[in-house]
Amino acid sequence: MSLAQTLTLPNGAILPNRLAKSALSEAMGTMDNRVTPALVRLYQRWSAGGTGLLMTGNVMVDRRYLGEPGNVVIEDERDLPLLQQWASAGREFGTAIWVQLNHPGKQSPKGLNRENISPSAIPFKKEMQSFFATPRAMTEAEILDTISRFATAAGIAKKAGFAGVQIHGAHGYLVSQFLSPRHNIREDGWGGTPEKRRRFVLELYAAMRAAVGADFPIGIKLNSADFQRGGFTEDESLATIQALADAGIDLIEISGGTYEAPAMTGAKASTMAREAYFLSFAETVRKHISTPLMVTGGFRTLEAMNSALASGALDVIGLGRPLAIEPDAANRLLAGQETLHRVKPITTGIGMVDRMAIMEVSWYTRQLHRMGKGKATKPNESALWSFAATVVANIRGTAKTRKLRAS
Repeated sequence: MSLAQTLTLPNGAILPNRLAKSALSEAMGTMDNRVTPALVRLYQRWSAGGTGLLMTGNVMVDRRYLGEPGNVVIEDERDLPLLQQWASAGREFGTAIWVQLNHPGKQSPKGLNRENISPSAIPFKKEMQSFFATPRAMTEAEILDTISRFATAAGIAKKAGFAGVQIHGAHGYLVSQFLSPRHNIREDGWGGTPEKRRRFVLELYAAMRAAVGADFPIGIKLNSADFQRGGFTEDESLATIQALADAGIDLIEISGGTYEAPAMTGAKASTMAREAYFLSFAETVRKHISTPLMVTGGFRTLEAMNSALASGALDVIGLGRPLAIEPDAANRLLAGQETLHRVKPITTGIGMVDRMAIMEVSWYTRQLHRMGKGKATKPNESALWSFAATVVANIRGTAKTRKLRAS
């Protein structure tokens, strides 16, 4: 098996190679959450770079609940022409582009939304409460409405010309919150046992499948674990994956962590013997299911990617940060060459800031914005400068978003 080999998904869809751009939150929509020319330019750039599968980042399904300023939202067909431009850009060079659909739940900056909702009214850990407000527990009607919104958005994505959709079930967002016994302490039909905590994602998948039909790919990004005491465990993750595989999902991407315990940025990598953070868990999953697996997090060298594919533990190599600083890295890897730039820790020297996943996210988001403007990336940009600029931009973006909603 090689990186250049095609992959046929369970529903018959074909990916042109085994490299995928994992979702990165671009935050490049307008302040009223529409697609921009910058997104079109960015995905044209990635499509030209040779990555077989491009996942968009953080497209929200409800404009009342944003994860950050500049999220694109799909609620209805008002922006269908703009979405069609985005889809066309992402498939221009023969690549596949999928929309990652998400709802932030509680994981949204304080002040951005009128309120935040979650399965249960559980606050963030103390040191993060100045950034994130305590959410309100969702009602049954809100849960059912959210499921319907994911299905509607999936149907619109298909109509716009995207090649598939992905449920964001990882990194502490709403689906992840439902799965976690730390964040979901409900005692009704949506919580209280692992089976009931899985109900939300399974019903969400079923509604999306009904909206798009059997021939349109649906994937999910799922945590191997939350890496938090009392959180989502590997055993629960495996059971969830088995249930989704039985239901017919087409691609499962394995990641891990939340904003409170950011394993997805490499915080847990020091305890891992291998380059890919979640490969050991993928090996366990492979023993139980045949559904295609994608592993994201930690891949840096061609040798590690080829070795992982050869092991049979996974089918797709997920790349995020490498493609944020080197958009044509896939073409180089497919030609048997190493990437020009290596991902390295992004630190400001401010301990509290450096321990937050949002620090890494904001630095790489700025690189995406540079590409969206048609500029080259800056692999050596100052972390402190990037953090300061991001804070200012988020303050301005939050204010603009609130003003638009009030008008």
